[in-house]
Amino acid sequence: MILVTGASGFLGQHLVRKLSQEGKSVRAIYNKTPPLAGLRDLPHVTWQQADLLDIYDAENIMKDIKQVYHCAAIVSFDASDKNALLHVNIETTANVVNAALNANVEKMAYASSVAAIGRSNLDKEITEDTEWEENTANSTYSKSKYYAEIEVWRGMAEGLNAVIINPGIILGEGNWDKGSAKLIQTADKEFPFYTEGINAWVDVQDVTEIMYQLMESNISNERFIVSAGSYAYKDVFTMMAGALNKKPPHIKAGAMLTGFVWRWNALESFFTKEKPTITKETANTAQKKVFYNNEKLLKALPDFSYTSLMDTVKRMASQYQADKNSR
Repeated sequence: MILVTGASGFLGQHLVRKLSQEGKSVRAIYNKTPPLAGLRDLPHVTWQQADLLDIYDAENIMKDIKQVYHCAAIVSFDASDKNALLHVNIETTANVVNAALNANVEKMAYASSVAAIGRSNLDKEITEDTEWEENTANSTYSKSKYYAEIEVWRGMAEGLNAVIINPGIILGEGNWDKGSAKLIQTADKEFPFYTEGINAWVDVQDVTEIMYQLMESNISNERFIVSAGSYAYKDVFTMMAGALNKKPPHIKAGAMLTGFVWRWNALESFFTKEKPTITKETANTAQKKVFYNNEKLLKALPDFSYTSLMDTVKRMASQYQADKNSR
């Protein structure tokens, strides 16, 4: 039996589908968001609700489990979620690690983030060995993933067989109203602004394939940057706009204009009661040029190759338009 935490989330959904297709018996865990109909009916998958902040729930879901894919986490760059991020992401990971150790599971694959890797010196390419440094440039989400990752390393020191992946911004089909999937909705609305920031990007299907291959391999006690490449935000939004036959971003947003946009977004969300699309932290991140080295993963899995970002965007746009037309 295989355990997947955060199974109803963006990455978790795709991972559960992958494991189901492979004929694996899966115990899919969710907390507050139950699976949609298409997920509930997947073969070989049993859904179970659990609160990973509850150590008894964490221990209960580990019964008869051989492999653990830990994907559960809050992903947010909203200042109002600060306390939840630091509490939930760290404590749930600690509980899952402890329960896995007690249950003597064979292996764990933990979905971290490139946000958990140090970015203090942006003049150098970021690798898995780049050290984390505390500074004001780190987002709350970054801190929560870094300290959660420490819990996994602590588990390894105590005998847990595990691997860690650090994906860039994950693109793919999902809930178009939240997370990275919402970016294509922004492109559809012909959002006019762009920044010169650069970040790592990767297809969600590549992430699930990598996690699966690493789990089935003899590789352990390692972390891997998972990225199809470093691309400018402007280029990604231009790809999305092109795939949707929309006008691409054309107004450069420097620090001052970006500051105005996130503040306007915050004011708008105050009245609409919806989570802001652009926050202070995402605005700051979008200004940074960060280059990540993906060579370690490609050497570890020589038969694997990344999906081109253009192909990812085209597939994503096609599904988005189909879902939009079916409403």
